[in-house]
Amino acid sequence: RNDPRVQIYPHADAIADMEDERYCFIVEWLDPHSGLTMRYQMLYGPADCSVEMYDIKNRRPFLKKTRIPTVTVDTLHMGAVVTVYSRQLKIVEYGDAHTENAFSLARQATLCVVKPGAVHLAGKVINAAQKSGFAVARVKMASLSRDDAADLIGSSGSSSSDPSGAIAELATGPSVGVALVGDGAVESFKRLVQTELVPALGDCVWCADSAERVDAMTRAYFAKPPACRLSDTALAVVKPSAMANLGLVMDAVCGPNAGFAMTGAASFTLDRVDAVEFLEVYKGVVPEFAAMVDELTSGAFVAMEVALSGADGGSGENGVVEALREACGPADPEIARVLRPQSVRAKFGFDKVRNAVHCTDLPEDGELETHYFFKILQA
Repeated sequence: RNDPRVQIYPHADAIADMEDERYCFIVEWLDPHSGLTMRYQMLYGPADCSVEMYDIKNRRPFLKKTRIPTVTVDTLHMGAVVTVYSRQLKIVEYGDAHTENAFSLARQATLCVVKPGAVHLAGKVINAAQKSGFAVARVKMASLSRDDAADLIGSSGSSSSDPSGAIAELATGPSVGVALVGDGAVESFKRLVQTELVPALGDCVWCADSAERVDAMTRAYFAKPPACRLSDTALAVVKPSAMANLGLVMDAVCGPNAGFAMTGAASFTLDRVDAVEFLEVYKGVVPEFAAMVDELTSGAFVAMEVALSGADGGSGENGVVEALREACGPADPEIARVLRPQSVRAKFGFDKVRNAVHCTDLPEDGELETHYFFKILQA
């Protein structure tokens, strides 16, 4: 209660008197119309996933207590972006000492890099992390130079300082960086690598070994431009409602036996304007259009560029869009479970909107959709 960050917000002083636990964060939102960054105090109740917001500048309530199912404890950590009614709110501070004590150590971050020769195992690695209680904060497929890899590992980059060959290995092609959050994440994930991942999948990942360097390493990796091919490829989006099963869905789409190779991947959050622009082809065509926009703006998701396994990207029309559409199954999961029970939507979809994945529908849209995510939104 003596924390100076909460003295100016009268409502926060009453948190201790509430029956349910409450956590307090300071969040920022960039108003796309005015270009101004607005700051809010956000109170979160884990018992019912409720969110309350207070306008700091004007010292008045902004959002009454409202249940937001997509905001969970797993999504709350420093630097995270959470979505409340299509607004992407970035967590920039802990709002009080109680929240800082609860989250600063328990919600520690770490970085895992799936090595270039093992990107087809990225889904299995992420699934193992999620099963072990880690939350996936960000995903990105990127190519590292030898100097980039040396900086990541903390070495000079010379052959004499790379006896294990790790630097050279990370620089051989695109890798998949995964930012994870969990209790004592650095040490916990190192144990997971040694006890589960290496025995099951081999030496497929590099991971941070120092909590002090995680933030710098993560910023450096995710600052790299995304790897992508942008030809003879299709787009698969793991929707926000399926992110709890991200690893399983990625493995179903781009795993060793899926028939597709992942040539690009990145995490995104979209505002309503961008979501409407991306989904515009469905406007007036499907009655669920508004709900589809709501779904795509409800939280973070992962977009993947995929190619047919073995395709080199220079063969022209190669059927990747049709093959991906067949693998994903009918848009309605209920129909998919009858007609294509092994499809992605049959296994992981809930309904026609929360159907696990978006996939490119038409061959001519493959290049358009991959360019939208991996070039236009990256600009």
